[in-house]
Amino acid sequence: MTGGELIVRTARAEDIRGLVASSTRLFAEDGGTRDASMNVDWPREHGAASFAAALEDPARLVLAAECDGQVVGHLMGSVSGPTDKRLVISATLISLYVRPEHRRARAGARLVGEFLDWARREGAEHAEVTAYSANADAIRFYERNGFGAMTLTLRQSL
Repeated sequence: MTGGELIVRTARAEDIRGLVASSTRLFAEDGGTRDASMNVDWPREHGAASFAAALEDPARLVLAAECDGQVVGHLMGSVSGPTDKRLVISATLISLYVRPEHRRARAGARLVGEFLDWARREGAEHAEVTAYSANADAIRFYERNGFGAMTLTLRQSL
């Protein structure tokens, strides 16, 4: 970790370049190593538009972890519902990444805590996140932050 103070805050339009860089690292480190069908270029090709739209959407939350004026991590989440199928408001943690050198500063836990507080304020009755089954570190991290297994997705290559 560097010597600067780590700040977790709501992301702003001027953070989009850093958010895209963070998302690019996430795709390369996580999906790119665990899922051959993942387009690891998606953040570079579509990330700026995706983050810009999310910043304008009241049903989405985009957080930045900042150190020394640079985005060193991000979280994107959303709320949805209720619907005829799911009778409650649900919060989904869509994307989370923190650069390895900042992980010991509890940046991830702070991002998740802010997300959960926001989800409660939005009226969500539960929150969910998806992790690759092969990513044991991510699963342990989410379990330490109060998440537990609810569903299991099974895949068959064709």
